[in-house]
Amino acid sequence: MALFTKEEALRYHASGHPGKVEVVPVKPCATQKHLSMAYTPGVAEVCRAIHADVALGYDYTNKGNLVAVVSNGTAVLGLGNIGPLAGKPVMEGKGVLFKIFADVDVYDLSIDQKDPKKIIEFVKMLEPTFGGINLEDIKAPECFEIERTLIEQMDIPVFHDDQHGTAIISGAGLIAALEMTDRQPQDVKLVISGAGAAAIACTRFFESLGVRRGNVFMFDSRGLIHKGRTDLNAQKLEFAQDRDHGSLADVMRGADCFLGLSVGGMVTQDMVRSMAPNPIIFACANPDPEISYEDARAARADVIMATGRSDYPNQINNVLGFPFIFRGALDTRATAINEEMKLAAARALAALAREPVPADVLAAYGLSELAYGVDYIIPKALDPRVIEWVAPAVAEAAMRTGVARRQLDLAAYKVELRERMQAARARIGQFIDTYGLDF
Repeated sequence: MALFTKEEALRYHASGHPGKVEVVPVKPCATQKHLSMAYTPGVAEVCRAIHADVALGYDYTNKGNLVAVVSNGTAVLGLGNIGPLAGKPVMEGKGVLFKIFADVDVYDLSIDQKDPKKIIEFVKMLEPTFGGINLEDIKAPECFEIERTLIEQMDIPVFHDDQHGTAIISGAGLIAALEMTDRQPQDVKLVISGAGAAAIACTRFFESLGVRRGNVFMFDSRGLIHKGRTDLNAQKLEFAQDRDHGSLADVMRGADCFLGLSVGGMVTQDMVRSMAPNPIIFACANPDPEISYEDARAARADVIMATGRSDYPNQINNVLGFPFIFRGALDTRATAINEEMKLAAARALAALAREPVPADVLAAYGLSELAYGVDYIIPKALDPRVIEWVAPAVAEAAMRTGVARRQLDLAAYKVELRERMQAARARIGQFIDTYGLDF
């Protein structure tokens, strides 16, 4: 059942201040002295200080809490290539999630450009202003080249959330599901429906968790990816089996885990029945999963099921990742978001799922109880503890691996995060109330 009508969604975006975000000053500008410090002549003192020591840019400007969400609108989730302006509401929405969940400021930059080299050139020019870059909704395979080149050439974190966000959250689910079923990752037979940016990134991430390349069977719209095909790009060829093992139904026999990042209806109940005991199914196609939660559970009582939907257990929701990953990266002034930081985020989420669920989280979802088990392997998106688990884990990994330019006391950092979010929620709530909106 839809939670809103089309008219309500349009009114939500148009009412009051059009769109979902606004830039507001955070220093007083009520007197001549204030103005003289905010702009001329007082601002010159700050400019001179930064010119003498560029590291002070993090102290005297908003760089250290500012992320650019950059998109060309060529692969907007569920909508496809709709262009930069039509995709802008999604980018604004991303900014809202950054702010609400982790108090990270965002400028959304929807650009009219499809040439990867020009996109790279554009993003590189943003480095003086931003502490991090979140690439969003840029189609494959161009997104791989764009992200790889920017990571190599920029000195701030660059993160393509369509790839790594899904990988990290599903990876957290896989860690929990393997533990729950007493499996080792190197023994898992993994079947994947989909070969786009998210599927490629998830597979690479699962391999970093221990899944063996030889046990990966990836399907695109033309069938199993294998070396006998002549239509494979470099990213797909990376996961090609030596020979054709047959159809999706053939390969699903005996599979331990299915990961769907394709289209609805790809998996039948018979396929589920043919899988190994305690099958793990992550059916992430939206809005319709590769197989519905109801059909999968009806086919196998022992299935561990996750989807991309909020109305079923175990939602693989990127909002559990990117706000807190960037929070930890920004607070350590990291030069990159590396593999160890991503793994730390996944492991922190998997560990949090084992903790007792507080009453306020249960109330937010209208639940009377929720405990670690087949229907709860991934924390809920509205769990306020996520920032205190994920951001410090990411920060610790950044410091341990040498990409942090700032060292943190992690115990004190957790307290600071809790206090910061309490203050941010109060401030944001008061600001929104001034528009008198009621939805």
